[in-house]
Amino acid sequence: MRAFDFSPLFRSTVGFDRLFDMLDQGVADTQSYPPYNIERTDENHYRITVAVAGFAEKDLNVEVREGVLSILGKREDGEKTDKQGFLYHGIAGRAFDRRFQLAENVEVRGAKLENGLLHVDLERVVPEEKKPRRIAINGPELRTIEGKAKAA
Repeated sequence: MRAFDFSPLFRSTVGFDRLFDMLDQGVADTQSYPPYNIERTDENHYRITVAVAGFAEKDLNVEVREGVLSILGKREDGEKTDKQGFLYHGIAGRAFDRRFQLAENVEVRGAKLENGLLHVDLERVVPEEKKPRRIAINGPELRTIEGKAKAA
């Protein structure tokens, strides 16, 4: 992956340093475990689905802090597994910490674990002051001004 140098943009922008940091992290993110999907179910609803095979509810922690959704997984019995009995060990049960930067006004509505998949439902809640509103166009009433022009 290529690294981008955003320093020339710092000369003409103010307050975007956090955005540039996020872009740097996104470019450098090579983490692939656990696999996940992000889907848009309608205009304001999203779902993140994370494959967490082998993890129970007690092994998972989902939290939101300062606009970052964190999904942590750590199996309590993960270290106790006897690896000598396996002929092939293909199901990863290692600890993970997957983070998602949430956009402004996106809130977590719930999470559920079913069939080895953790579903996290999100909703974009637009405040009333940011919703588009229709402005009625009422033209001024036309009035006739009566009078006589002064003779020059």
